[in-house]
Amino acid sequence: MGAADVVPGVSGGTIAFISGIYEELLRSISSLPGAFTLFLRGRIAEAWQAANLTFLLILLAGILTSVVTLARAITYLLDTHPIPVWSFFFGLVLVSSHLVARSIQRWSPGRWLSFAVGAAFAYWITVASPVQWGTDSLNIFFAGAIAICAMILPGISGSFILLLLGLYPFIIGAVKSLDLGVLGLFACGCALGLVSFAGLLRWMLARWHDLVLAFLTGLMLGSLNKLWPWKETLTWRLNSHGEQVPLLQSNLSPSQFATVSGNDPQLLMAIVLALSGVILVIGIEWLAKRNQKLLD
Repeated sequence: MGAADVVPGVSGGTIAFISGIYEELLRSISSLPGAFTLFLRGRIAEAWQAANLTFLLILLAGILTSVVTLARAITYLLDTHPIPVWSFFFGLVLVSSHLVARSIQRWSPGRWLSFAVGAAFAYWITVASPVQWGTDSLNIFFAGAIAICAMILPGISGSFILLLLGLYPFIIGAVKSLDLGVLGLFACGCALGLVSFAGLLRWMLARWHDLVLAFLTGLMLGSLNKLWPWKETLTWRLNSHGEQVPLLQSNLSPSQFATVSGNDPQLLMAIVLALSGVILVIGIEWLAKRNQKLLD
């Protein structure tokens, strides 16, 4: 999940889903307010068990470890070898959407409509023009709440949402300068959004399981527009280092990419890396099922 969250356009929620921990993650997060109440009453053991804090802490440790160890490497690879990296994640998300769709027991017109809405929403996010939110306290708080909701939805990246809100450079700058006021507001928004949205999503899954899964499948397929390896940059933005990086891009075929950019489209390498993503997801799913059988 940490490695996926480093890449703009890839959600850690996708990895949680294919590894079989998604619903437990939602349950544990949504149980935190009740667990906190138990903790305040001195019932620490019950609070720990209610929120399954062992699971959450191990997961958080894994995410942080991955971010710390892989962030620089993935960023470097995205800068120097973008086509193979995007191809890998394209294959990963594509097969993941198939696994989510396979969990739907029966397709109906309502579920197809939910799928279409999810796909259209995710696609719109990937092509939407950025807006410029203000940097007042209320906007920072709600930006945190919105971005964290995106991070637990398969197919949508929280960092990409911040880019669309025009706050990504500001938040990254606050992280670099350790602006505790900004980071505190942002973290409070994240905490509220995470607990509230996880509870809502868990309730919706319990009530309309197949309908929600159809929507999530659409989200994942719609997000593939962002992960397509061959692109032409239309507009640029300045990152936290003052460097120009792509903002709005259009997708090209490999042959168009070669014509427009004059670079090798690396088609064979792209296919190999996309298949590697597919194989990785199938392997993760197999391990998840095997571990579940051992636990049962």
